[in-house]
Amino acid sequence: MLENWVVMPTCLPLVLRRCHTCASERFRANGKFRVNANHKLLDAWLLVLCTACGETAKLTVLERMNVRSVRPELLDRMHDNDPGLAAELLQDPGVRRRNHIALDWADAWRLDTGGSDHLDSEVIDVSVRFAARIPVRPVRLIAEGRGLPRAEVERLIDEGKVASAVRLSGKLSGDFTFMLKR
Repeated sequence: MLENWVVMPTCLPLVLRRCHTCASERFRANGKFRVNANHKLLDAWLLVLCTACGETAKLTVLERMNVRSVRPELLDRMHDNDPGLAAELLQDPGVRRRNHIALDWADAWRLDTGGSDHLDSEVIDVSVRFAARIPVRPVRLIAEGRGLPRAEVERLIDEGKVASAVRLSGKLSGDFTFMLKR
């Protein structure tokens, strides 16, 4: 039997960055942008709020870009404070590198198994798809999707009853498949 699981975000992840006001290290993105024009040059920032003190910090999205080089759709989405654009930009490695931030995906995703009907099957093939680049341990996904403790999943992997073409230790953020034998 083939099952399709999807790891999907439930909200925007927390931004890990030090607050200059209170020394907290967590910011929440609310999807708001600030765009500033200086003659023909644009600057744009994604605004994030400190979870402890509420201080606003700016994550640079565009810096001194010529107005003509910015796609009008992108500019419209920023003016509309599009939360989808905020999610895209937070996952952009260039934006994260430029702003020296990391993301905390704890409690910001869920696993949709589609209601596993094949709990009594001998062999189950599972295809796991990521709707966003969310780093998650495969052992945790398998445990959550099958309703097993993580130690039990690790025992099944050691016994060869869970097999995959990818390494199941560590974290993954890309699609993979695995096979579970009873």
